[in-house]
Amino acid sequence: MTATLEARPADPERPDGRVVDRRAAVPLLRRLRSAEGLADPSPVYDGLRALGDLVPAPWGGYLVTGYDACDQVLRGRTWLVPDFAWQERQTETGRWDAVATQEMSRTLSRLNAPDHTRQRRSLGNLFDRNTLRDMEPQIEADVAELLDRLAERIRTDGEADLSALVSEQLPIGTVGRWLDIAPEDYPHILTMTHNQVHAQELLPTKSQLAVSEQATMDLREYFTRLVRERRDNDGDDVIAGWIRTWDALESDREATDRMVYQLTMFVTIASLETTATLLSSLVWSLLRSPGRWEWLRERPEHIDDAIDEALRYDPPVRVNSRVAGEDTELAGVFLPKDTMVHVMYGAANRDPRRNPDPHTFDVLRRGTHLTFGGGAHYCLGAGLARLEARALLGQLLRRFPTLRVASPPEYAPRMVFHRVTSLRVAA
Repeated sequence: MTATLEARPADPERPDGRVVDRRAAVPLLRRLRSAEGLADPSPVYDGLRALGDLVPAPWGGYLVTGYDACDQVLRGRTWLVPDFAWQERQTETGRWDAVATQEMSRTLSRLNAPDHTRQRRSLGNLFDRNTLRDMEPQIEADVAELLDRLAERIRTDGEADLSALVSEQLPIGTVGRWLDIAPEDYPHILTMTHNQVHAQELLPTKSQLAVSEQATMDLREYFTRLVRERRDNDGDDVIAGWIRTWDALESDREATDRMVYQLTMFVTIASLETTATLLSSLVWSLLRSPGRWEWLRERPEHIDDAIDEALRYDPPVRVNSRVAGEDTELAGVFLPKDTMVHVMYGAANRDPRRNPDPHTFDVLRRGTHLTFGGGAHYCLGAGLARLEARALLGQLLRRFPTLRVASPPEYAPRMVFHRVTSLRVAA
């Protein structure tokens, strides 16, 4: 979504008659993407929550901060993604004209029923138990190889960047092998993905939109060519299988190829930065507290608990947008049809009414989170992300018993797609 802080619709009135200033959230949002807010968003989440479960946004619409309200939006059938039909009804059409925004609006994440239902059913359960079981040995082997490189770099230099050497490389290797993409293309795909997601920010700058536009065109060219090659070869890979599936549903081969290109691009983009950030954030959260790494190493049965707590504590995607499909009420506020809301995953996951003492990372919490979304748009790759995190953490604990942080993580200056750009470790 593209928005500007300069726009200021009328301040809304709550049921109790109190008028809420739409500018109240501005300093908090700015802080959320600052170096301070990226490193520790807890004061921002507390500040937003103090404004209410539904906070008026300065550009119109609302920020949803409470867990129950966010859950209601994510699971509710009358809450929709801002698709082309919604965009065409808006008066400020310029907000949706960016090339990258238009392109992403054609992908699965920006489709509503019946188009979303049709595409999702055509994919089936991408990462069911059998698929994950078949992928696990190779993922374990990939982790072992990446950790060999990490160990060598630590021996040579005294420290190494876990994010660059391991966290970013594991997801692209996993997805790349699954889609049968040439390994020499991995760096190019990573660069395109890092640049493309700027357009999905709440408040992208003009320069970020320009970078995102170029990356989007590069992605389109790359994956369009890839789909064309798979059609010509008619092999037994995943992409060729999608082509055959959609050929049976569509009489127009060009329409099929566009559909498969959009699916392939979306799955790739959705799989990379989010999982990479989960891996780095997981390790950082465990290492930043004395004794926690050793504790978990002695109790590997809690690895899955640690992964879930990392997902709650520091979600890779902090914000997502929905629109009201009909007149409705949310958190006691009447919202007319087409009102946009922004689900604040981080704030919701740290709602003390759902997870007491929310700013504490507690492996044994057994809490709940909304990080993978809910309803029709629940994350397709949730099981795969957990598998990659489990494989990496298990081997790290065994091979690096004295692992420590050499310097705190560095982050890309974003609000929506949280990205750890560097995490230097030593052993």
